[in-house]
Amino acid sequence: MSKNYRILDLLRRNHSPLENHLIDGLVDGRVSRRDFVRHGSLLGLSLPLLGGIGMAAGLGGMPSLARAQGAPGATIRVACNVPTAAIDPLTITDGGGTLVIQQVGEFLCIDGPDLVLQPALAESWKPNDKGTVWTFTLRKGVKFHSGGEMKADDVVATIDRLADPASSSNALSVFKGILQKGAIRKVDDYTVEFHLDAPNGNFPYMVSSDNYNAIILPASYKGDYEKSFDGTGPFKLEKYTPKVGASFVRNEDYWGPKALPERTEFTFFDDIQPQILALQGGQVDIVNQISALSGIGILNDPNFNIISVKSTLNRQVHMRCDSDPFKDPRVRRAIALTLDRDKLVAGLMKGRAAVGNDSPFAALYPSTDTSVPQRKQDIAQAKQLMQAAGAGKGFKVTLTTERYLEIPAYAQLIQNWVKEIGIELDLNMMDQGAYYGDAVFGKSNWLDSVMGITDYGHRGVPNVFLAAPLKSDGTWNSAHFKNKDYDTLVDSYVAALDLEAQKAAAGKIQKLLLEETPIIFGYFQDYLTATEKGVTGVQPAATGQLFLAKASKA
Repeated sequence: MSKNYRILDLLRRNHSPLENHLIDGLVDGRVSRRDFVRHGSLLGLSLPLLGGIGMAAGLGGMPSLARAQGAPGATIRVACNVPTAAIDPLTITDGGGTLVIQQVGEFLCIDGPDLVLQPALAESWKPNDKGTVWTFTLRKGVKFHSGGEMKADDVVATIDRLADPASSSNALSVFKGILQKGAIRKVDDYTVEFHLDAPNGNFPYMVSSDNYNAIILPASYKGDYEKSFDGTGPFKLEKYTPKVGASFVRNEDYWGPKALPERTEFTFFDDIQPQILALQGGQVDIVNQISALSGIGILNDPNFNIISVKSTLNRQVHMRCDSDPFKDPRVRRAIALTLDRDKLVAGLMKGRAAVGNDSPFAALYPSTDTSVPQRKQDIAQAKQLMQAAGAGKGFKVTLTTERYLEIPAYAQLIQNWVKEIGIELDLNMMDQGAYYGDAVFGKSNWLDSVMGITDYGHRGVPNVFLAAPLKSDGTWNSAHFKNKDYDTLVDSYVAALDLEAQKAAAGKIQKLLLEETPIIFGYFQDYLTATEKGVTGVQPAATGQLFLAKASKA
């Protein structure tokens, strides 16, 4: 298709220089169509507009996301992990709790398929020219289950609670250094401004479903969430029994299309195998999340569907940069060079993952510089590095990690691979509670171990991965990595509004981390959800949420 410059000129009108620069990148071929849609949604451009620009640029229409709508009235039964603590949007951290609150609560926007941000309680958003203030326009006519319309006061109060250091909010891991309590301002009943501590080009993800604590609650919320389960979502609470399960019914006053299911039921399990057995036995219709290893018995079973979502879920192998034997980066690089990443993806992950390159920049991110060479297994080079670092005879060290999904098997693979360069690796496997401890330095095997493997959930942008485990003052810096050049580069990346500027900073970060290798990122795994064959319309998110408003059963 040819370019229609007349329509492109019309579409450019009333758009900022930043938005038009992105359009120029698409027209000139500097920005791919996929990255254009993702970054355009981040800047607040609507999906219809992005599709129209693509058409005018000669790239054809956007693929339709519409699916055939199933029959209404079903009861959808879900197996999931038991919430590990009281259900409270302010403090919840685990997958089971995240899943439950999302059934009734909603976010300003949703981190949708392929990392494209989609409007939810906010209809639109845009930054100022520096990226220090983001303005969100709220949807009108949205009602809380408890009554009353959702307005700006509710958004301000919700985010203030999450950003308050005195609140014990889990979302402080996202907002620390980005947004302070009192910096969220009401412009009018349907407009809210976020005044940030510093420029931030990816901020909308911080108030999206990517930040699973950020469901919008009434300004009057005082706690004790399990008594109300208040929200604005397509389902309302029917019954909640701690450690057992929950059920929800269709919200007939929902602001959008009414949910197809009449009811949804969630049954809590302590482990994944009983969930899979319940699916195979017909007791449930969906298992919210499986791993390629634990779900091997159903991955290719024609009686079940496996919904696979590309994600940035990862396992970080940290090596303490302030302790022997890992003070020398050549030793850390040598260990990274022993990994056969292709075998990790094909064998351990059964092909349901993407190779990692020892930085948070997964290929899935639009800002990743894909021209940076991929690290591959090279035992000869690894031995040379060990020799140059004075460690040619090898050493003995302990790798401490958690018994969780495929992580023990991953640890055993690393144990075998590093033998080839003379390293004797003892494995210290712990349950998750013992591994994470109090999750603060000095009281956590995770943060204090010389070497370890930690599971990290999906993020729609790499900001949290770049800061918490890798910046000098990072709250999760288990590698004890301190590098001023790295900190400066991350600040530059975070501040960039322009996709090309983000890629330029990303490339420098990727190269620096390949040189230093405080953490090995071996693979980024797909997020897998299993359903009974006749169940359709299920929309899992790699963040652990499960959208069931369009679900039906044959």
